[in-house]
Amino acid sequence: MGHVFRTEEQQGAVDGLKRYLADEVNDVFHKQYRDQFVPREKMAELMGKLTQFGLVSGTISEEHGGMGIDWLTMIQLFEEVAATSIDMSVPVLINSFGALMLSKLAPQHLRERYLPGLLDGSSFVSVGISEPDVGSNVLEIKTRARRDGDHYIISGEKTWISNGAYSDFLICTCRTGDDPRKGLTHFLLDRKEHPYEVRNIHKLAWNSQSTAQIFLDDVRVPATNMIGNEGEALKNTLSFFERSRVFVAGQGLGVARRALEEAVKYAKERKQHGKVIAGHQLISGMLADMATKVDAARLLTYRAAEMIERGVPAEMEAAMAKYFACEIGVTVARQAVQIHGGNGLTTEFLVEKLAREAIVTPIPEGTSQMQQLIIGRALTGVNAF
Repeated sequence: MGHVFRTEEQQGAVDGLKRYLADEVNDVFHKQYRDQFVPREKMAELMGKLTQFGLVSGTISEEHGGMGIDWLTMIQLFEEVAATSIDMSVPVLINSFGALMLSKLAPQHLRERYLPGLLDGSSFVSVGISEPDVGSNVLEIKTRARRDGDHYIISGEKTWISNGAYSDFLICTCRTGDDPRKGLTHFLLDRKEHPYEVRNIHKLAWNSQSTAQIFLDDVRVPATNMIGNEGEALKNTLSFFERSRVFVAGQGLGVARRALEEAVKYAKERKQHGKVIAGHQLISGMLADMATKVDAARLLTYRAAEMIERGVPAEMEAAMAKYFACEIGVTVARQAVQIHGGNGLTTEFLVEKLAREAIVTPIPEGTSQMQQLIIGRALTGVNAF
C-alpha cells in the first residue's frame, strides 16, 4: 500500500519476516487465541523466532550480543509485526527497550545475567513506570525505595505494565529522594528472588498479551541491582521516550495498514447494485483517503526513525509521528468497519477487532494530547504542561 524506498538488505529482511508472520503468527492471534491470553510458553516460542529476524536483538549492538540493526530498518520490521498482530508487537516493544536499558545503563553483572535471555526470546522484562495516580507525569511517582544497609526495600504499586504476567524481571522506577527530578532511581527486581505480585487487567482489546498491575510490598533488593546512577532515572527515562514513541507510532501505523488492506480486499469482493463496491465512488473515495493517511503516517514515522539513527534530536518529530499515526489508526480502522457494513460488526471479519485495537494506540507513551503539548513546546519554547 504505497511505495516504500528500501535497500536490497531491508527488502530482504522485511520479506522474510512477512512470510514468517503470515505462516506462523497471524492465525495464533486472530483465530487460535483471538481476544484470549496467549500462554507464556507460546509467546516465548514466537519471541524466540522473531529475535532471529532482528526483533529485540536488532536494537542491541553486536558488542553486547545483538545484531546492531539501524533504527529505520527496525521500525520497518516492527511495522510488519504490528500489522500482523498488535498483541504480538507489545512484548517485542517492551523487551526491546528493556534490553536497550540493560545494554546502556546496567552494571556488567546484571547485563551479563539478564540480557542474553531477552536477546534469544527465552525471558521477558517489564518496565514499571506508571502508577494508579501517575501517567505522563513521571515526577509524581510514589513507589518508594528505602535504603537499608546493602539493600533497598521497595514498596508501591505499578499499573498498566506490559509483559507483567510474562515477566521474569522488572525494571522499576522508584523514589529514592524527595527531589522531584533527582529523586528517582531504577532497580532490577528478579521475580523469583525479589517476588512481586502481578494481576492482569482485562481491557477493550490487547488481551492476548499481558497488561498488569504490579504490587510491591517491602521487596528487599540488593543495592547492586540499581540500574544507572542513583537519582538519574528521570533523565534516563526521558532519553528513551523519543525511540519508544516511534515504536508506538509503528503500532498505530501497523493497525491502520492492516485495516486498509482488509478494506481493499473486501471492497474488491463484495457486490452491491450489480458490481463490486470498490466500483462505487463513495467507497473509492474512502479508500483513497485511508491510503493517503496511512502513507502520511509512514513517512512521519520513518522520518523520526531516520533522525534517531543519525543522532539528530527528534523530540518533536517523534511526538508528531506518534500523535498522527495512532490517531489515523483509529480513523482508518473505523472507516474499514464502515466499508464492511454490518459484516464489520461481526467477529467473522477482522476489522471489528482492529477497530477495538486501534482505540488503544493513542494512549501508551503519552496520550495524543500530551504529544500535542510536546509539539507546541517545541514550536514556541513555551511549556503548556
